[in-house]
Amino acid sequence: MLKRLAITTLALAASGGAGFAQDLAAGATAYKKCAACHDVGETAKNKVGPILNGLEGRKSGTIPGYNYTDANKNSGITWDQATFLEYIKDPKAKIPGTKMVFAGIKNEKEAANLWAFLVQYGADGKKK
Repeated sequence: MLKRLAITTLALAASGGAGFAQDLAAGATAYKKCAACHDVGETAKNKVGPILNGLEGRKSGTIPGYNYTDANKNSGITWDQATFLEYIKDPKAKIPGTKMVFAGIKNEKEAANLWAFLVQYGADGKKK
């Protein structure tokens, strides 16, 4: 019984609470869908979409120099994993009126990997 409990505990710890381990390499691959419009890293610049550095804990619509819609600025969203995973499935459903024209990532594992990839970048663009 104790052995089974230990194995279950280790499996849950490895999963990061999301039901599976997040894979940064797979997240980097998923990010390729975002890279045409968004930038990350130390040399990141706003493109069609805002930079994604420092996403975790950031309020929606707050990157300086990016022209957000009122929908984004007034969404009341502070980005965390749960909010991001809900948003990235269907951005226009989560923030009606956003100008983001991305169809979304429906695969939960791919979306979680993308989140893990993005949150490794601090607000300064350096990897944590």
